[in-house]
Amino acid sequence: MRARPIPNKFNLLIGIKQKRFTFAKVSEYTFGGDKLVPSLFIDIFQMEIADEIRKIAEEKLPDPAQFIVDVVVTSKRGPKKILVILDGDEGITIDDCANLNRELSKELDGLPQLQESYFLEVSTPGLDQPLKLKRQYKKNIGRRLNVKLADKAVEGKLIDVTDDRITIEQETGIGKQKQVVPREIEFSE
Repeated sequence: MRARPIPNKFNLLIGIKQKRFTFAKVSEYTFGGDKLVPSLFIDIFQMEIADEIRKIAEEKLPDPAQFIVDVVVTSKRGPKKILVILDGDEGITIDDCANLNRELSKELDGLPQLQESYFLEVSTPGLDQPLKLKRQYKKNIGRRLNVKLADKAVEGKLIDVTDDRITIEQETGIGKQKQVVPREIEFSE
């Protein structure tokens, strides 16, 4: 079965450049009677908003030891949800999150891309969040990690971080045959 265009069209915001909006005419498509939303354009728009929010958040950080790990913008139903993940070389307090939330909220209210309501959440990365930046690895030396590689997962204690690799102590063997072996894993893996 092939997708076929539906005659009515709508405008969808897909980009912002120097406070000018770029619009594109996009057709809705149907597949077997179900409408398909052009999510590619929505994803591009959300990525551009996330990049803009990241820049604003980084400017609002009071301490160079603090950094933004990620900005996630979602808008499934209802208001957009903006999640800003904040971390620091010496940790983050709840006051740090609250202060950034207040400062960021003032700036976001003036953005033309966010005229509708939104939820803003500033949080630290949880234990279930993957390490994304090299700064996070340095902060976690001495902790156990589960490193997912292309073909398998490796578990061990993080003992060293360089610009291009990490070193973990990996346990091999069983019982009396158990050994602790250092293993280097490049960031490119």
